[in-house]
Amino acid sequence: MRRDHLQPALLTVGSVLAGMVGWSGNVLLLPAALVFPILWGHARARSVAAIVSAGYFLAASRGLPQGVASFYSSNLWPGLLLWLCASVTFVVVHAVLWTKRPGRRPFRYLVAAALMAVPPMGITGWAHPVTAAGILFPGWGWWGLVAITAGLMGLVTRMWPAVAIAFTGFWFWSAANWTEPKVPEGWQGVDLELGSTLGRDPSIQRHRDLIATVKGLESGGAPYIVLPESALGFWTPTVERLWVKALQATDIAVVSGAATIDATGYDNVLVTLSANGGRVLYRERMPVPGSMWQPWRSWLGESDGARAHFFANPVVSVGHTRVAPLICYEQLVVWPTLQSMLYDPDLIVAVGNGWWTKGTSIVAVQRASAIAWAKLFAKPLVLSFNT
Repeated sequence: MRRDHLQPALLTVGSVLAGMVGWSGNVLLLPAALVFPILWGHARARSVAAIVSAGYFLAASRGLPQGVASFYSSNLWPGLLLWLCASVTFVVVHAVLWTKRPGRRPFRYLVAAALMAVPPMGITGWAHPVTAAGILFPGWGWWGLVAITAGLMGLVTRMWPAVAIAFTGFWFWSAANWTEPKVPEGWQGVDLELGSTLGRDPSIQRHRDLIATVKGLESGGAPYIVLPESALGFWTPTVERLWVKALQATDIAVVSGAATIDATGYDNVLVTLSANGGRVLYRERMPVPGSMWQPWRSWLGESDGARAHFFANPVVSVGHTRVAPLICYEQLVVWPTLQSMLYDPDLIVAVGNGWWTKGTSIVAVQRASAIAWAKLFAKPLVLSFNT
């Protein structure tokens, strides 16, 4: 009886450690998440598989309660509730698809991984082990995705030690030869430390300060400057005119976060600005569920909050460059990146506004995820975050 209790306890502790280490924000530790399917495959009952799944997911997303509390300037309870609710999908999928029959586990795990990678389940598909492909198989592209998928299936079989050894070998080799993704020539991402005021301070002085920051980078020879999510606040004709006038007599093109609003809700967007004018470049495919994307509000006759354009505009054009944009939450889930990679973009632009994540690893995890995907597909990467 004691052994029956010990095995589930060890599996649960292992899953918590896999979630904490794999999603610590250190990109080279992402392969630690691959311990989760091993532990899931060793569960002897569906209830144990559920507990193991919960331990992994809750540990991987442990920064959420504190982050939500900071965002809403409230106590931890709203964050704890969202944290637990978000874990339900992951736990239910992995518990329902668990099976006692070893021969069926690889297919069952493949189905679970696929469900957590695409909507609707994939909307909360954080901490997906497949993200580690960029560390194990940098530059392999779609073949790297195939390799890690096959490996994940192997980790839930009796052959898991051989698969784990092979993965460990790739991991050590990659770590020994690791280089960060290249920043594309002519592009520069700007990191800001303006806290919660970014996007919420609509004053002319704030825009002038941002313009001065952008112009100060002109001498660096990068004509394309990327600012974080929400940097321009609400996108209005007045904001456009101010920036276009300020960029006259320069060769600078700015790509920046902003928001467009109408009677039914708003879009979290990227805009592009130059001396020739401005336009909306990209509308976010997946805003943060709960805090931004609130589709249930329409049932109550209220505005919808941020709109989700699930499979729209996976690649956009900036000059002659084809760009895969990722705003904030899109860096934590799987399908936006994979959808963009189907179109073979020239580079990835990942932006975020993470002031509310202070004291957590959320921004570091976002950066690590973006880096991992860029390495897998050998794409240059531009990062721009506000903290």
